[in-house]
Amino acid sequence: MSPSKPRPFILAETNWKTVRDTAYTLAVLPWGATEAHNYHMPYATDNFQAEYVAYHAAEIAWNQGAKILVLPTIPFGVNTGQMDVPFCMNMNPSTQLAILKDVCEVLTRHGIQKLVIFNGHGANHFVGIIRELALYYPQLMVCSLNWFQSAPKKGIFEAPGDHADEMETSVMMHIAPELLLPLSEAGDGAAKSFQLQAFKEGWAWTQRPWTKVTRDTGSGNPAKATPEKGAQFLKLTIENIARFFTGISNATVDELLKYS
Repeated sequence: MSPSKPRPFILAETNWKTVRDTAYTLAVLPWGATEAHNYHMPYATDNFQAEYVAYHAAEIAWNQGAKILVLPTIPFGVNTGQMDVPFCMNMNPSTQLAILKDVCEVLTRHGIQKLVIFNGHGANHFVGIIRELALYYPQLMVCSLNWFQSAPKKGIFEAPGDHADEMETSVMMHIAPELLLPLSEAGDGAAKSFQLQAFKEGWAWTQRPWTKVTRDTGSGNPAKATPEKGAQFLKLTIENIARFFTGISNATVDELLKYS
């Protein structure tokens, strides 16, 4: 559904008159992916989710005085492990760095002091990129968050998973149910794990070749997903992220980087 009027905290909707008259201090860049999500969910699931949460959290922060501006979503993420799945669109980390350098160049020229990379895709890891950006743009505080980790799943969802699972399916049932096939069309999201113990325990890491891990591209059974569970989880994430947005917007960079 389109908004009844342009929202001044969303760059894609607002206008030059509003932008000219607003001293924004915080930019938010939603970053998703375009990839298969089991059989029943759209390829742009990560983008729909990231935008929804970012927009709603930004609205709360804006109404509390935050000078926040949500930038247009980057729709492609790191999918190097899914290149054999048709049209899973891959963007290499080196490309992400190049894009972010260009974005930071614009933001610093126009007075933005803080940038939040608002991540919606598990394979996007921005820590190393942020370290490198600090060399080029020391005057800009860049941080990242994973919206899907901003609230506990325990007590809401029953089946564990990390891709097209009960949580993601529930969230999309709430956000855009018209884009989902019935749950009867979904695979069970059964996913294999590494045999080597170090990989299982997480202190060693390598990329998972996705089609060797899962038959239906999912990881986690979506069978018990409901829109009510999605709404409950979204409410928690939006509230938590809105507090973060407000706090980071209303503080100076020096204040944010103080340690106790």
